[in-house]
Amino acid sequence: MSFHVLPLLLLLHLVARLPASTPAPAVVTHLPGFDGPLPFHLETGYVGVEEETGTELFYYFVESERSPGTDPVILWLTGGPRCSGFCGMVFQVGPINFVVAPYNGSLPQLVYNPYSWSKIASIIFLDTPVGAGFSYAHDPKGYDVGDISSSWQVVTFLDKWFSDHPRYASNPFYIGGTSYAGKVVPLIAQYISQGNEQRRQDEINLKGYLVGNPITGLRFDDFNSRIPYGHGVGIISDQLYEAAMENCEGNYVSPMNKMCAVVINTIENLISELYEEYILGDRCVHDAPKPVKNDTSRNRFLSEEQFQLSKSSPHPTINCFNYRYYLSNIWANDHRTRDALRIKKGKNIFLKECLHSKGTIGTWVRCIKGFPYAYDVPSSIEYQFNLTTRGYRALVFR
Repeated sequence: MSFHVLPLLLLLHLVARLPASTPAPAVVTHLPGFDGPLPFHLETGYVGVEEETGTELFYYFVESERSPGTDPVILWLTGGPRCSGFCGMVFQVGPINFVVAPYNGSLPQLVYNPYSWSKIASIIFLDTPVGAGFSYAHDPKGYDVGDISSSWQVVTFLDKWFSDHPRYASNPFYIGGTSYAGKVVPLIAQYISQGNEQRRQDEINLKGYLVGNPITGLRFDDFNSRIPYGHGVGIISDQLYEAAMENCEGNYVSPMNKMCAVVINTIENLISELYEEYILGDRCVHDAPKPVKNDTSRNRFLSEEQFQLSKSSPHPTINCFNYRYYLSNIWANDHRTRDALRIKKGKNIFLKECLHSKGTIGTWVRCIKGFPYAYDVPSSIEYQFNLTTRGYRALVFR
């Protein structure tokens, strides 16, 4: 072999090992399953948030349909952790919904949501932490994140996103989310606030945060509140509620005496007959993949969805609220959908039970489990207190 060929081969080898460059954001005018052009501005793309591991977060951006130059910009996070931001777009506050119809083998249909928050605000739906939705890392070590590290990645994402979208930089900015996102939203808001004050980044015009059904912390009101709430909506009788108040002394998580334990066990049995995410609906099987059983209170409290990619379960019937989740798994894993959203393709990634076999992303799962995650923020109360006492607006809703 020629001596001059060696440097060229070495260069080609090194280039092949580098992460692929992040493509420019794509404007999506049509979505598979939606009849006609989209009646709103949709942009999708990736933003690199960690160079060492090649971590890239995927986002959907829906521009305000009213006055995008002045309307607020909202970053919306879904719970889990590691439920896709797409959930927020189609099941919560976004501009499209699935048509609930019996699945006949064709692509599930989408319809415009006239009650979308995008009527008055621009919304970024983000797949975070890495591994959620279509976000990914080139190095498997990149999936080992937690509350703190993933929150910093979101701050990095926002810094880069606003740099690439300077026309929104002066708009009022809010961070919102549901369930487990309620624990990290105040943390991210505090990081942004501190960064603005210390000029560590270009200023983000943060005005406040909003959280729905939020997780806050293990020993606070997350599970204690279930008893008063259950009584308030008629799940628990006056007699049971009074017995709990009399015997448990306000602690409904760790019963301190036998009578309290008996009452709490009775209440838990009643609650177990309900579909906790939507108490007015039927209690149904989860959408595939199958929920993972957890015995520890730590996992019981921490996860909105406990899913494992390697197992399957029967899909829910059409009368179940989470039949929509079943439809989303079908829709997001169709190649036409991935092409329309400009999902990246690349080398396979193996990580524990999660096999990414269709390029860098692999099988899309609404809420994925199996990646390492550090629950290293015990409570968000401190961050909420810091933000509200410094004048930031807060909305907590159920």
